[in-house]
Amino acid sequence: MKKLERSLTLPAVIAIGIGGMLGTGIFVLPGLAATKIGASLWLAYLIAAICILPAAYSKSELATAMPSSGGTYVFIERAFGPLFGTISGLGLWIALVLKCAFALVGIGAYVLVVLDMDSEAITKSVGLGFLFLVFLLNIVGAKKAGNFQSYAVLVALLVLAALFVLGLQTMDQTTPFFAKLKGETVELAGYKDLIFAVAFVYLSYSGVTKVAAIAEEIKNPDKNLPQGMILSLFIITIIYVLISFVLTANVSLSELAGNYNPIHTLALDLDISSFEFNGIHVVGAFIALIAVLTLLSTVNAGVLASSRFPFAMSRDGLLPEIWSKVHKKFLTPINTIAVTCVAIALVVLFLDVFEIAKLASAFKVMMFISVNLAVIVLRETAAQWYQPKYKSPLYPWVQIFGIVTGIFFLVFLGMVPMLAIFAIFLIGGAIYFAYGKNVMRSGVLKNYAQRPASSLFGNKQQTKKQIQQSVKKASSKLDPKLASSAGAIVPLLGNETSPEMLIEMAAAIQSKKVIQALNITEVPSQTDLDVFLEDSPTENSLKRRLARLSKSQKISVDFEAVVTHELSDTINQLSSQSSCDWLVMGWDGRPTTGIFITNPIGWLLANINSNLALYRDNGVRYVGKVLLALRPGRKDKNFISIAKNACDYFGATLTLLHVVPENSSTTESVKHRSEEKLKQSGVEAEVLILKSSDPVETISETSAGYDLLILGTPEKDNWINVLFGGGKDKFTERAACSVLRITLKD
Repeated sequence: MKKLERSLTLPAVIAIGIGGMLGTGIFVLPGLAATKIGASLWLAYLIAAICILPAAYSKSELATAMPSSGGTYVFIERAFGPLFGTISGLGLWIALVLKCAFALVGIGAYVLVVLDMDSEAITKSVGLGFLFLVFLLNIVGAKKAGNFQSYAVLVALLVLAALFVLGLQTMDQTTPFFAKLKGETVELAGYKDLIFAVAFVYLSYSGVTKVAAIAEEIKNPDKNLPQGMILSLFIITIIYVLISFVLTANVSLSELAGNYNPIHTLALDLDISSFEFNGIHVVGAFIALIAVLTLLSTVNAGVLASSRFPFAMSRDGLLPEIWSKVHKKFLTPINTIAVTCVAIALVVLFLDVFEIAKLASAFKVMMFISVNLAVIVLRETAAQWYQPKYKSPLYPWVQIFGIVTGIFFLVFLGMVPMLAIFAIFLIGGAIYFAYGKNVMRSGVLKNYAQRPASSLFGNKQQTKKQIQQSVKKASSKLDPKLASSAGAIVPLLGNETSPEMLIEMAAAIQSKKVIQALNITEVPSQTDLDVFLEDSPTENSLKRRLARLSKSQKISVDFEAVVTHELSDTINQLSSQSSCDWLVMGWDGRPTTGIFITNPIGWLLANINSNLALYRDNGVRYVGKVLLALRPGRKDKNFISIAKNACDYFGATLTLLHVVPENSSTTESVKHRSEEKLKQSGVEAEVLILKSSDPVETISETSAGYDLLILGTPEKDNWINVLFGGGKDKFTERAACSVLRITLKD
């Protein structure tokens, strides 16, 4: 398979990021945003950048986990499934259509100001003329034109730097900081005006995550991709803040409010040069030319990117096949390019410029919210294939901040954008159920959504009868070599500290001593499983090591490699097919479930038909002392029997621990009942009763004297961990030895 050459360095990534944001954000938008916030425009740009930072971090993480995918549409589809993939694809397409339309109006405004004309109809006509040029460029392809536009962006940066230096020398210090123009008078803007302005200028930063689409062409993407995104956001924020500062300090609010060509106006007000040619201000015309080329670059890139969304959705089976057709000669998706350009033209003709910018910002806010949510879903469901080389700092608080601020700004943008987003959800849902409902793919949330979210993501809790029917239907497709007599299934997911120790733990807790080890590789549902037909070196190494373990410990271990799209469902099918008593898995101490999201462990707890043992390996290799910590009433006899099996296998001693409140008067009775249960079970063990107000700390300190701690399933965590599935199991996390957490089926 041919791969794209990784040739883009960090400076190139930064340049692409800046180029994706420079157009409308500074050459058109300031005039419209100033109508709401006036002299404090620069503050709106600064706050917007801070609120967009979480999306940049999240997109960096997603792109390093899926460097060959590119595009928010794919990230959202893998996290939430085809339904929300369809909605996001439609939303992203519309957002880019609106941004392109806004840029075209700006192009028309800069052309007309040079010609000293002022007509909204002519402005839009000029913009449509440039749109036709962009349409032709996208049909035939124009690499040289793209290179020329890159130089135009560089010249634009130099021009803006010069305007800033000159603007600093002529600033008007009399305009109040929060002044804005209302009618013919100047008044102070309120906090609602500032919040609206922040949400409004979100459009300026819509290109910050654009470089993720070319992740496959970036050298050392694990490092250069996140650094490129963050640095380009930092640099463009400085540009926006500084230019908007000198803009509002040199151009009167009456001139700036509603101005479609603010940078040209700034140049004229600075009186850089009075040289004219045939009545045209030469410097002003040069700046207008740079603005037109920069905005044209924005439109061209926007049409190129937006036309690929319906093209990709059609290939994925979410739109009719006609949208994935390519031109026989030029090999470009002519149908999607055409419909995109028609949509842009309709927006230019029939929507007000201010409404275009407001809607575009609203859709980008919605996509940034979705990106932050996708990171939370992929992290908390612990999808095996999701292994980003770069991880967002301060997770999940950064993502929660991005989500909350995004929703906050959406509300302040007004009812029309909210209704438009709602309409996109309805239209996207209709498209999915018309064309994509039979698509054989699913997002990770489909299997792991809890009841409150299941109606949204199409995952209904299965009854035991439905599970058995599903297993029976799927079992015929599984490898017939799997040991039907296995007492335990041990899935190996590649993150175990010691696969051998996990196998021994499975042998220790069950009497059959027959184990089915499965090296399971989970891949996104968009990936063809046939790619993984050949055994990897890792699988061959595991097979050799487990064969040696089987011989030395006199246990029967059968090893197979499995590739799947749905990890939890596959484990459930395999364990049911083998009629095993135990499912034994390595574990990092993550909690099992939340209100909206549950990771694979939580899904298995709800659906598995066997006992579940989760082993937290803290590096202990020789088990000589076992500590069994139980709360009263937790199937004590069964746990004692399991602990006895483990002690017999390892030749270890057993201690039964009970932690009671400090003011408890039942110490002796608890000890007596425990000794009776041990006697009835025929188990020799020490009974240890400790008084404490902090069971977690007590068990942690006690575990330091033991090699293995056996626990039952803990109770729920605090509300924030329950809501998002975050945090750690406290007993397991604080234990000084290895931990075996047992969940017994009913």
